[in-house]
Amino acid sequence: MTVLRVVRRPVCVQSARKDEATHAEQQGGEAMGLNNVNAEAMARFLEEAKADPGVVKKTKRVEGEWVFEKGKAQFRAVLAYGQGERVVETDFAPFMGGSGLAPDPVQFCLYGLAACYAGTFASVAAMEGVELRGLRVAIENRLDLARTLGLSENSIVEGVEIELSVKSDAPGEKLEEIKRLADERCPGVECLTRSIPLTTRLDVGE
Repeated sequence: MTVLRVVRRPVCVQSARKDEATHAEQQGGEAMGLNNVNAEAMARFLEEAKADPGVVKKTKRVEGEWVFEKGKAQFRAVLAYGQGERVVETDFAPFMGGSGLAPDPVQFCLYGLAACYAGTFASVAAMEGVELRGLRVAIENRLDLARTLGLSENSIVEGVEIELSVKSDAPGEKLEEIKRLADERCPGVECLTRSIPLTTRLDVGE
């Protein structure tokens, strides 16, 4: 379930865009487009996909390791991206066997969904020519950990809610349309709502 809340407030658009352009010049790069989205690059990719449908096929891979050293977060991975890489760590809550030294895995799942949904919403808005002055996303899930503890066969995740707070002067109907498209196009939403084939493999080392 997604909930949209719209906040309207006058803003000096010309001044904001000038500040963005100045910042880009100081950084030695070109200014991003509407909503901090490179809509031109997306449009080029769209045309490439029309000419060659195969270019839309992408693979993402994350590889990490369990940490056995006491006093450290339990799991770590190095995530590579366009301009570098970053170490990410997670630790379970104490009642689930961790020490609470880092965000737990479920928080990262919710963070990924929030970022993915926000990016999809902002990108769709940019492609539609709709300016956003603010966008906040709150994700909340409800868990039943009885199955995780081997106590029942109940579903672990009982529900997820996405709440959007949007600042824009666009008509409410247009923002609702963008929300509908974000619901349909967000990869994170699809991971939650569609039954996706899962394969697990075990490699036993010495």
